[in-house]
Amino acid sequence: MQLAEALIERADLQKRIEQLRGRIAANARYQEGEEPDEDARELLAEAERSIDALEVLLARINATNASTTVASGQTVTALLARRDALRLRHALVTGAADATAGTNGGYRQLRSELRTFAALPTAELRSRADALAKEIRELDAVVQRTNWEVTLVD
Repeated sequence: MQLAEALIERADLQKRIEQLRGRIAANARYQEGEEPDEDARELLAEAERSIDALEVLLARINATNASTTVASGQTVTALLARRDALRLRHALVTGAADATAGTNGGYRQLRSELRTFAALPTAELRSRADALAKEIRELDAVVQRTNWEVTLVD
């Protein structure tokens, strides 16, 4: 199985567990004289089996990421950490740029209104955000390509 296929399976298992959680909650209690729509014990057992399968799959995915290196010599784990940091930085810079832009651009309707000024250079922040977005896209392409090229370790 390729790493990318394992990641798809991981997402499916996570969705399945969440669905089971909701179904368990919906059927955990019932009124006297009625029967629940589904057996909560059976649903709980199925959720436990899914969690066990997810645990094994996550260990294999993590082992694969830690042992796989790309052309730059970095592991996939290091690339994922870099991507997470870039996403945080991009959100930070974009938020700062949005805040400096303000809602009325520093203009006032009445002379009695206070005028506001940007404490940070909006254009520079937007440019930096664009550069970060490009770096994220390029890094993500490397990760996605690697996911389809690498076989999941046992």
